[in-house]
Amino acid sequence: MIHELADVQSEHIGKNTSIWQFTVVLPGAVIGDECNICSHCFIENDVRIGNRVTLKNGVYLWNGIRVEDSVFIGPNATFCNDRYPKSKNKDFHLEGILIRQGASIGANATILPGVTIGENALIAAGAVITKDVGADQIIKGIY
Repeated sequence: MIHELADVQSEHIGKNTSIWQFTVVLPGAVIGDECNICSHCFIENDVRIGNRVTLKNGVYLWNGIRVEDSVFIGPNATFCNDRYPKSKNKDFHLEGILIRQGASIGANATILPGVTIGENALIAAGAVITKDVGADQIIKGIY
């Protein structure tokens, strides 16, 4: 189901995936089966999302982000793909983020560039992730 008020430009949307109102999906994005993409989300071109993924409201996924199967991303979680952001930066260096299968990221967590969130890891609401998180780890605060 794609809501009539969503702007979905990609043709690579899996079966039984729901994309809600005021969400933008750019043409190069790939979204798997049985996902729930809530309202007010943005998914850039070079983003890959697996199956059974939930993106709650206000999640923006930038180029270089990979989300494996069965991942939960809470409302307003923030992802960064540039370690030194500047307007019109000619020296931009994209650093992707990998979120492994079954991981959960809480509301308002911030994930910095170049990190991997391990399989079944749990990132608490409001946490700031600056380095890789191992499988099954539970992270609170700044890590």
